Amino acid sequence: MSFASETKNELARMLPEKKCCMLADIAGFMRLAGSIRLVGGGRFEIVMMTSNLAVVRHYKTLIRNYFSVDIGIGVEQGNTLEKSSNYILSIGPEDRSEQILREAGILMVKEGMNFISDGIYDGIIKTKCCRKSYLRGAFLASGTVSNPEKGYHFELHTSTETQARDLRKVLNSFTDISPRIVARKKGFGVYLKAREQIRDVLAIMGASSQFFEFDNVLMMKDLMSKTHRENNLDNANIDKALRAAEQQIRSIERIQRQKGLAFLSPKLQETAQARLDHPELGIEELGKLMNPPLSKSGVNNRLRKIEEIAKKLPGESVK
Repeated sequence: MSFASETKNELARMLPEKKCCMLADIAGFMRLAGSIRLVGGGRFEIVMMTSNLAVVRHYKTLIRNYFSVDIGIGVEQGNTLEKSSNYILSIGPEDRSEQILREAGILMVKEGMNFISDGIYDGIIKTKCCRKSYLRGAFLASGTVSNPEKGYHFELHTSTETQARDLRKVLNSFTDISPRIVARKKGFGVYLKAREQIRDVLAIMGASSQFFEFDNVLMMKDLMSKTHRENNLDNANIDKALRAAEQQIRSIERIQRQKGLAFLSPKLQETAQARLDHPELGIEELGKLMNPPLSKSGVNNRLRKIEEIAKKLPGESVK
């Protein structure tokens, strides 16, 4: 099962307790998953479609609890190109479809005439809890979210640009959520690409389990990335240390060939001999062999002086 399907299944198990949130949830789903049919005599039928059975159960229960209406459910069998079937939820005029459309902020009146609004009715989303519920309904209707292990993409699909702008406004009402709008082949998409914003939207809609799953993936990716960076840094430091040790040994061997190590002061001679005897050791370990033990900076100072002495010797160069 996809990450998006699991998210919808989790959200479909949530039933708002407050009446205003019930209505906002229904309105969000009805706006993006629904269409309106004229059935004669100026009457309306609401038709909503989804391929998710958990979503069907959710709205059958929610609409019955809020409107005291038992919606009809039909099945549209998938064709050879679409394996999954679509479930059709319908509310006819005998079940007060017109009143439901009005309360959901979809059917409006202007100058004494009915018209279908294109945006989101402000009265439905005036509180924060209702905006969360509306987004939940919108996602259950037309939302998708990618598996965070593969990429980061959250999107709500709308049929019109007005709906897209209104959904963007709803998402923008939450802190640090900044969606964008893109024109699609059929309609518009309101989308997020920032992984932290997608994670936060999952929490806003109420998908707690999916939020933690998403967050765990992010933490594991960050940990692996940090480990990779540290390994690269460690390898780079090792390479740098090996190159430095090779340079130091070449300098010491040049002094040994031309002057002998006795040419050096006792302290420098001690350090030079330790480096020759232990080419694999780092500066800190080398310092522990000195008598008395020497700090890293002390060993570096001695080795630097040895290299300066080698450079001043005539003849062959030290590279």
